[in-house]
Amino acid sequence: MEPFRVLTRQDVVAIERGGRIEVASRALITDEAREEAAKRSVSIVILPRDGVASAPSPQKTLALGADHGGYPMKERLKKFISDEMHFAVKDFGTHDSEAVDYPDYAHLVAHAVAKGECRWGIMIDAAGIGSAMAANKVPGIRAALCYDKATARNSREHNDANVLTLGGKLQSFEQLCDIVSTWLHTDFAGGRHQRRVDKIMDIEKRSGGREER
Repeated sequence: MEPFRVLTRQDVVAIERGGRIEVASRALITDEAREEAAKRSVSIVILPRDGVASAPSPQKTLALGADHGGYPMKERLKKFISDEMHFAVKDFGTHDSEAVDYPDYAHLVAHAVAKGECRWGIMIDAAGIGSAMAANKVPGIRAALCYDKATARNSREHNDANVLTLGGKLQSFEQLCDIVSTWLHTDFAGGRHQRRVDKIMDIEKRSGGREER
């Protein structure tokens, strides 16, 4: 299929939710098309002049998910992570406010991180607690529920957390942006903390946990 040179709302409506649509490098994208793409979580991929879209590196890709309680904040944070943090976002849903079960989406996010498809993951439900519990059942995942900049920094610096869970109904969008920014900008300190993280992972190995295939 040739990339679109003019992208309209009707073109976006024809794409499945969470899908992607390729447009030419100098394509005209209407405001209505952009709004509809955001509403349906459709990625608009602008092709370079050679017409070949390069896949984003897993090291610059972030897995994002939410249940219905976290959906509104997911949609707002997705743009922040993409535009301000400069990560490619892989959105695992949910894609509307209809009631769903948070473990399903926490598993999808955690699985993508554990398998190396995405560097980090962020999962949002109403309080963030259940998603942390679910994500931590996936081998290789260290999910941390963070509620301010201090806990975000600690989870990365001391615990090398690779999934962040958030309470979408407990904090403002501005507060969540501060948490996400701090989390993504904080490196693991290593040193004595590495020994402790190794012990955490050793508990997982000794428990014999295995992820479903």
